[in-house]
Amino acid sequence: MLKLSGVSAGYGGKDVVKDVSLCLGSGECLAVIGPNGCGKTTLLRAISGVLPFRGEIAIGGEEIRGLPPRRLAAKVAMLSQISGAYFAYSVYETVMMGRYAQTKGGLLGLPTAEDKEVIADCLKAVGLWEERDRQITELSGGQLQRVFLSRTLAQQPQLLLLDEPTNHLDLKHQAELVDYLGSWVSGGERAVVGVFHDINLALRMDGKLMVMSEGKVQMIGPPEEIISGPVLGEVYQMDVDGYMNQTLKFWRKDC
Repeated sequence: MLKLSGVSAGYGGKDVVKDVSLCLGSGECLAVIGPNGCGKTTLLRAISGVLPFRGEIAIGGEEIRGLPPRRLAAKVAMLSQISGAYFAYSVYETVMMGRYAQTKGGLLGLPTAEDKEVIADCLKAVGLWEERDRQITELSGGQLQRVFLSRTLAQQPQLLLLDEPTNHLDLKHQAELVDYLGSWVSGGERAVVGVFHDINLALRMDGKLMVMSEGKVQMIGPPEEIISGPVLGEVYQMDVDGYMNQTLKFWRKDC
């Protein structure tokens, strides 16, 4: 589904992501972790096609470089961290914008019965169908994040990219979102790449785990192999295992 070969990207002539190669199959999730500034978001931006890159990126066997915007939007969708700038559309209207790549005529095309069904399904999936007529300027940060996730899902992409998708969400909705991604990716020719600061949420993704540091992939593989080895301590420069177990003791009833 996703293949990167020797991908490097950055800003102002300086590489932030350096020679990254990976393969992700259909039906798979990849959680990306690492310290601040290690290149996680830059990697997502390169995969989404909004940032120039060197090397090769293919989605569904098709190289993305040079694809028309609507063709690319039908292949990959990215949910970024919430910014403070957005217009006063309704929840329904905002999610409908995610259909432009699938609707004949783009943003100016009239929504079909299929479009409306997809929008309803996406809003129900994030628990916001009853809020569909509210203005997004009236919503909490957590509700707004779920609206934007619904809009991203409405594109029906092959590849879903998520940059800190649980930001602004309370504990319940964090868990529900990550669990929903697992069910979404199993629904067809799909894959998910998510960037997380919270290692526990990354592990909950139930897929591959990739650790980045200084723009490079330090390790990628099954989570149990990564958390049992020394790489996390080296990358985060702390005793990650000890920290997690120290926190766990507050929840254990036998301590």
